[in-house]
Order: sequence, then C-alpha cells, then structure tokens
Amino acid sequence: MHINTPKLSMFQVLACGAAIVTLSMGIRHGFGLWLLPITQEMGWGRQSFALAIAIQNLSWGLIGIFAGMVADRFGAFRVLIGGAVLYALGLVGMALSPTPTLFALTAGVLIGAAQAGTTYAVIYGVLGRQIAPEKRSWAMGVAAAAGSFGQFLMVPVEGWLIAGLGWQQALLALSMAVLLIVPLAFGLREPGFQGASPARREQTITQALGEAFRYPSFNLLMAGYFVCGFQVVFIGVHMPSYLKDHGLSPQVASYALALIGLFNVLGTYVAGTLGQRMPKRFILAFIYFARAAAITVFLVVPLSPLSVYVFSAVMGTLWLSTIPPTNATIAQIFGVQHLSMLGGFVFFSHQIGSFLGVWLGGFLYDATGNYDIVWYIAIALGVFAGLVNLPVKESPIQRPAPQPA
Repeated sequence: MHINTPKLSMFQVLACGAAIVTLSMGIRHGFGLWLLPITQEMGWGRQSFALAIAIQNLSWGLIGIFAGMVADRFGAFRVLIGGAVLYALGLVGMALSPTPTLFALTAGVLIGAAQAGTTYAVIYGVLGRQIAPEKRSWAMGVAAAAGSFGQFLMVPVEGWLIAGLGWQQALLALSMAVLLIVPLAFGLREPGFQGASPARREQTITQALGEAFRYPSFNLLMAGYFVCGFQVVFIGVHMPSYLKDHGLSPQVASYALALIGLFNVLGTYVAGTLGQRMPKRFILAFIYFARAAAITVFLVVPLSPLSVYVFSAVMGTLWLSTIPPTNATIAQIFGVQHLSMLGGFVFFSHQIGSFLGVWLGGFLYDATGNYDIVWYIAIALGVFAGLVNLPVKESPIQRPAPQPA
C-alpha cells in the first residue's frame, strides 16, 4: 500500500473489526456445547466430534496463511465476504451432516476455512496498516477483547438456542446470524486496495518468509503459540463434558465458558495496553506460566461450581491475552506489509496445537475414560511456552538499504 494513501478512521476500523471478531469468535467458542447433543443423538463417539473440531482448527490455520496473503495483497474486504459465506454454509452442513465424514468436512474443513477469513489474522492486518504504531498493540488488545466479549455474549445465547430450538435448529439460526459479517466488511474497505492492482511492497512473499523463518524469535513465537492453541481449544471443547462427567450440570459449563469470555475482555485489553509500555516477551512468558499454575490448582482442589468459576475467571484473564502481544511483536519486528501472512503462519502453529489438544482430548478419553493425561500435558506445555518466550528479541529487524536503480 502506498505510504501516502489516506487511512480509515480508527473508530471505524475498531468498531467494524471488533464486531466481526465478536461474531466469528463468539460462535466458534460455543462449539463445545454441541458435543454431547450431537454425539448422543447420532450415536457417535466423542472422538468423532473431537476429530471434526480438530480438523476445523487445522483447516483454519493452514488456510489462514493463504487468506493472509490475499488480504495483504488485495485487501481484507474480499476475504471477509468469502469467509462469511463459507461460515454460513459450514454451519448448515454441521446441522445436517448424517455421517462423521460429512460432519468433519463441514464442521471441520469448511468452518475452518471460514474462520481463517473472518478472525484475527485478517483483522489484525487491517489494524496494522490503518493504525499508528504507538497505538497498534492497544488496538489489537481492543479487537481481541471483542472476541472475548463475543464468547461471553454468544455462549449463553447458543446454550439457550440449543435448549429452546434443539441443536440442529440452533445451528441453522447461527448460520443466518453470521452473515451480518457481510455488511460489517464494507467498513474495512481500505484505500489503496479498491482497484484490481495489488498493493506495492518492498519485499516479495518469498523474501518475507525467508527472512522470518531465519529469525530465531519468529520461531520462538510460533512455539509459544502452539501451546496456546493446545490449551485453550482442549479446555474450550472438552471442559463441558469433563464437568458433566463429574456430576456438574450443563449450566455450570455454560456459565464457565461465559466467564472465560467475560474475564478475557479484561485480560486481552490489559495485555494489549501493557504491550505499549513493557517488553511483550515478559507479558507472554507470564501468561503461559500462570496458565500452568492455574490448571495445576484446578486439578488439586475439590471440584465444585465455585472452583470451576474461579478457574474460569483466572483462565479467562489469560485466555486470548497472548494474541495482542504476539501479533504486535511480529509487526514490530517485520513491519506491516506482510503482517496478515506472517501472522497466519504463527497462527498455523497455534492451530496445530489446537488440533492436538482437541483430538487428544477425545482420543485419550475414549481410551482411558478420563481427561487426566491431557491436563498434565497442558501444564507441562505451559511451562515450556513460558521459557521459550523469554529470549524473544522485539527490536525491528535490520535490513540492508535498498540499492538505487
């Protein structure tokens, strides 16, 4: 994008971007509520449902790389429109799939592709291009907080829809709601991307990728984000079933997921704001160490609604708060020309972790009858992620000066 291209207003970018993330992330955070209704009615094992959600996360991460490339080159608007349509089709397919294979293709591949085009990597690319560096980390915190508010808002609504309409009709209702992303996308039509010509940039995609993967801090950020995905998706999908297995009511699970979303509004905003004032690697290390400690305490104390709500509040504060400092660090090191693509690669690592977390949860539950091993893995990975983020270098990468033609 040309340097002198006029920019969108910060309020417009934040309002539209936050609303899109609220819808897209809010819906997907409630998918764990469908695990028992679908598997019980369809006669499937939990592994079948878990595999579909695992594929969804992997699809989201892999396709997110290419969605980021397209958004960086041609603007986010086209990607958002396509993602919204795919989301609606995927939810319809999720409701009507008669076999685990079709369920994996719709709830997995299709919705994963939709999320790639409607969530953080694409929205953060717009924020990076349209908002000044001194406010960028804060703005990313606001957008991440919107995703958390979406969880707080949408998860109880989804529970209410399932109870009132049944799980199939609830999914069909959400398929209509997600199309609200289409009009919101018009607020993110960036100047400089209106025509058919791509934006001008100083590096090719190949050069940008080579530079990033040769830079150790980029790989450390990817390693940490892998752990983030493993932890949050395992907990988000399997905790409702874990609580029911221990005799707690489904309402406790709904309130727990809603509390995670509510407290993460605070956590992500604070993480984004602190990222303007202190080294982001310290923020990330603290988040991962604190997650490991929170899970440990949760497993040690007697399980009750109160312990679940306290755990949810603590984990909520740490939930998506990794997103603003991680993406702001990428922008700080490499600049914003390829931000959506580079963010997409880091997020792909997150989604590999998500795949393993949700799939291992279902596989080991079916094999052992409990989730204990996966909880222990989540604790160990939290310690690992805290350690690998400490040596990250945040200063802008030094490139050779361009030679005159």
